[in-house]
Amino acid sequence: MFFETFLIGILIAVLYIEIFDIYPGGIIVPAYIALYLEEPLRILITISIALLSLLTYKFLSKFLILFGKRRFVMIILLGTIWSQILSLLFPYFHINSIELKAIGWLIPGLLANNLERQDIILTLASMFTVSIFTYFLVKIIFLL
Repeated sequence: MFFETFLIGILIAVLYIEIFDIYPGGIIVPAYIALYLEEPLRILITISIALLSLLTYKFLSKFLILFGKRRFVMIILLGTIWSQILSLLFPYFHINSIELKAIGWLIPGLLANNLERQDIILTLASMFTVSIFTYFLVKIIFLL
């Protein structure tokens, strides 16, 4: 069911982008969010890491020349670094729950990249719209 969710999520994201000209956090991000829609803490941690990566990027961009490919690579790298830092720190706070980890290493960076390019509220609302639609469409298809 993972492959089908990714396929449906990517198709819906591409259609959404074509119709509304708004990126829902990237093309693959809504499919991953749809997979973890039943684990809201993981989604919250992922969004938090994306926002933290965005803030770190904005701070670093005052001192570094970051545009184009460099900007994209830096944001992905920051998302990966923050994901790893939080997963390493949580055991020291006696928090071992799997729900308190980000969804993948790249997803927060991909989301942060789109948050930087578009309005934050618009991007998150689009991401949740596409993710929820994907989630329910997959449930309906596999219920039949």
